[in-house]
Amino acid sequence: MNRTPVRRLAAAVLAAAAALSLSGCLYAQIPESAPKAPSPTAAPQTDSPADGPTSGATLTFAEGTELSADAYIEWGDGLLTHDRWKTVAPDDGNGGWTYGTVDGTCTAQFWQGLIADVPTVSGDDSVSSDAILGVLLQSTTTDITPHAKTGEFSYLSGGTGGVENRWVAGGDGDRSWIMAARAFTKTGVGLYVIVDCTGADPAAIMDEVNEANAIVVTP
Repeated sequence: MNRTPVRRLAAAVLAAAAALSLSGCLYAQIPESAPKAPSPTAAPQTDSPADGPTSGATLTFAEGTELSADAYIEWGDGLLTHDRWKTVAPDDGNGGWTYGTVDGTCTAQFWQGLIADVPTVSGDDSVSSDAILGVLLQSTTTDITPHAKTGEFSYLSGGTGGVENRWVAGGDGDRSWIMAARAFTKTGVGLYVIVDCTGADPAAIMDEVNEANAIVVTP
């Protein structure tokens, strides 16, 4: 990918907010059809600090705090050559880009960048991930947390799961969306994806996005 995460989230908020009908559309209860959101088992804790995540197959919220402060974190780009997807908006210079399904029913809006302007909590990637959602939804972290659920992005290769995230869903009529985010407080970087569909199931599309894309970490 080589999309350097040099832009702050504030630069992406207007574009993200404009793409969604946010008023009153945050689900109080997340539907059963939402993307796979298992309760990941955290890696065993040790008394000795680690140089990297405690497991090569996962990057839980706790493991995120074990990353090197200068680790490079980015989205892998699995939709660029996918025959069901097309580019809707190329890299905008603010860390964001968008793909759409070829039938025009859904889009997947990606972002990666610095989160210095997000009210994060040092050492708590879960709460800080909720804070990213809060900024995008122009709300507070405390308002988001009761509604958000824990899910997974893929780690290193698509379809693997393992990277814990926080997500919320919403809708208006036949339009519905799922927004998932992950903050890495140790590195000051965050990522999100918004799947937005009209007349289609965003949960199924989010599963497809996670099957094709992964979070890539370079120590």
